Amino acid sequence: MNTPPIEKKVKIEKEEEVNGIEEQNRMEQEEALVALIEHRTKEVEHLRQRITYYKSQFDEAENRLEETQLKLARLQGRENIAASTTSRGNRASPMTSKRRSTSPIQISEGSSHSLSESKPQRRKDSNPPLRKSPAPDWKMSSPFQKNEYSSRSVPQGKRPLVIPDVKPRVSQPLKMTESGPKFSNTSDSQAGGSGFAHVTSTARLKADKSHRMPEKEASEIQPKGTKRKFEQKEHRELIPLIGSYSSASMIRCQTSCVISSQHKRKLRTIISCPTNDQLFASSALDGLVNLWKIHGRGSTADLLSSTDCLSSKHRRWPEDVAWHPEGDSLFSVYSADGGDSQISILNLNKGKGKMRVSFLEEKPHVKGIINNIIFMPWEDIQFVTGGSDHAVIMWNNRDGENSWKPKALHRSFHSSAVMGVAGLQHKKVVMSAGADKRIIGFDLISQRAEYKHQIETKCMSVLPNPCDFNLFMVQTGTIERQLRLFDFRLRQTEVHAFGWKQESSDSQSALINQAWSPDGLYITSGSVDPVIHIFDIRYNSHKPSQSIKAHQKRVFKAVWHHAVPLLISISSDLNIGLHKII
Repeated sequence: MNTPPIEKKVKIEKEEEVNGIEEQNRMEQEEALVALIEHRTKEVEHLRQRITYYKSQFDEAENRLEETQLKLARLQGRENIAASTTSRGNRASPMTSKRRSTSPIQISEGSSHSLSESKPQRRKDSNPPLRKSPAPDWKMSSPFQKNEYSSRSVPQGKRPLVIPDVKPRVSQPLKMTESGPKFSNTSDSQAGGSGFAHVTSTARLKADKSHRMPEKEASEIQPKGTKRKFEQKEHRELIPLIGSYSSASMIRCQTSCVISSQHKRKLRTIISCPTNDQLFASSALDGLVNLWKIHGRGSTADLLSSTDCLSSKHRRWPEDVAWHPEGDSLFSVYSADGGDSQISILNLNKGKGKMRVSFLEEKPHVKGIINNIIFMPWEDIQFVTGGSDHAVIMWNNRDGENSWKPKALHRSFHSSAVMGVAGLQHKKVVMSAGADKRIIGFDLISQRAEYKHQIETKCMSVLPNPCDFNLFMVQTGTIERQLRLFDFRLRQTEVHAFGWKQESSDSQSALINQAWSPDGLYITSGSVDPVIHIFDIRYNSHKPSQSIKAHQKRVFKAVWHHAVPLLISISSDLNIGLHKII
């Protein structure tokens, strides 16, 4: 029998419906695949651009390493290497001429005896060969390039290696017993958690002479003051990386030691020596400046000396401390009120008797606290101070030892206290940030303000990036937006902002300070809470990439050691924390 017409019609409709659904599914799959191809094409292009960028940075770093190796070879008396490219090819070279890396040059420990007491001498058998460092790993979260051969390795972006023309004592072991017990913990840091696993009990050092290095031994490890060989750093473009990552690169840390600061009142500053990787100094409201020696690449630290640096007239404590670029002295600033001394110099090379503290006669600031002192990153050794009298003062040493003469750069660009000052590495420009919400960049060549910007809240410090010369950070008083990043080339433009919530206070304290990592990718900040905040500038968030509980009370500052993978923190609990980066 023939199929009825109605059944045929129903069957045809079902077939057409099935075919329509299949066609719709096919088109949807096709659209999804096209969108996926577009996405992956963009992803490949982005990765190709990053590869090109990192390759160019790697090539530049290789060139910098070779130049530094050549300069070291010349300094050690190998004049035959420095003649020319042709002569280098025809003569024996003490260094590896293959591929270079961004890691600093490596010197064996015994090389510290290859330099004479006054000037370099030619010695055929005492110059150790330079070791080739591994290529940099851009995926590593650590801001340091570790190398087991180097006790003075300097991460890229910090001061290039400078070998003084005296017999260094850095690598010689110190003849003394370590005072105070060590506390260690192996817990790794977690985002938003207590990564430096907090040490509840601290290593207490007795304040008697048995726990301080004898004056003779202390003087032996002091960095000897010699004529500095200045080397210009290389610029590294980091601004394009800001906010480019959807996730932060975590830094793994462990607290190796928490020691008593030996200060009787709250700490004010912590600073590492620019020429001796083993030394750092602390100051506090008790007027003392303590000198410390690091052991075991940050396992512990010993107190070497404690010097009374109270001002000569009114016995005021140092408000801020800066280390001379040659490493032989510490400069402190005080208050301009009451005709008191404004600058003191602690000479670290005095081997007999107590270390001598001298005070400069010049008093250019007219009133209030001098908030900041910093040496400029230029060939001519100069330092700048900023004070509550709205003034920014440049100091030059032209007439001999400690004959520093001040010159006011400006007194009217700020209408309130100058809270922070700094110098740009690639320009003769002095940056200043004030409580009047203004950021000023004063050009020393043109004698005018080349950069002017005013934000909505008070500024409390300014900190240039160590690698990208155009990038600088300003600390502000706005909660959850405390740290602002700016590009010097862009006027009135904020590149990015970071911040954090505070549980202990509703206001931002000017005593809280920040520090850049040696590679310029991370910022550490203290807090009114007992934590260290770490920010990855590549992270496209405004929050900390890590918040680490490290002390019992507020953390004033956590500084990155420029050569050792180590963070050093100070707190109002009167302790100093040493935190290894692993």
